Amino acid sequence: MPETKPKDRENWRDNVKTVIYAILIALVIRTLAYEPFSIPSGSMLPTLLIGDYIFVAKYPYGYSKHSMPLSPPLFSGRINESRVERGDVAVFKLPTDNSTDYIKRIIGLPGDRIQVTGGVLHINNKAVKRKRVEDFVNRQPSARYGRVAQYEEILPNGRTYLTLDLHSDSVADDTDVYVVPAGHYLEIDLQNFIDSPGV
Repeated sequence: MPETKPKDRENWRDNVKTVIYAILIALVIRTLAYEPFSIPSGSMLPTLLIGDYIFVAKYPYGYSKHSMPLSPPLFSGRINESRVERGDVAVFKLPTDNSTDYIKRIIGLPGDRIQVTGGVLHINNKAVKRKRVEDFVNRQPSARYGRVAQYEEILPNGRTYLTLDLHSDSVADDTDVYVVPAGHYLEIDLQNFIDSPGV
């Protein structure tokens, strides 16, 4: 059996060190700075398409246990928390579902009264400005809808985004009033109050 030369041993050690350093750097970046996500559903159309890959900044809202891989229960709450703005797109986990990442647009802040009337979003009893723009054409192979009515909405703080009207006169076009509890936010689907706006 040929004897391993000291230079070969040194090269092997250097390669192992390089791999370990690369893994540690990637973990630090993923924990403190950015994390990649893929978009599994069309709930954020037309902003995000199914299959899109995005990098999410982790520091704008501070850090929670979900900021780290495997969500270890090292602490509760958030560290270095900052204010959530209406119109932000946030990644979060529901308290009732700790395994799924949700990506949604925040429309309701604590204390807000949110309602949809006649298909128009109302925040604190005022209609959100909305104008019709050209139709959204979904060219993805898995698309259930081809050409869809598209609107630009302008939130009270000036943030704009596009929305789709998949079904006119649907159940979601006229809702009850949702009052956002203290310490919570409401995302655009009007399905979930969230208290953890970021991972």
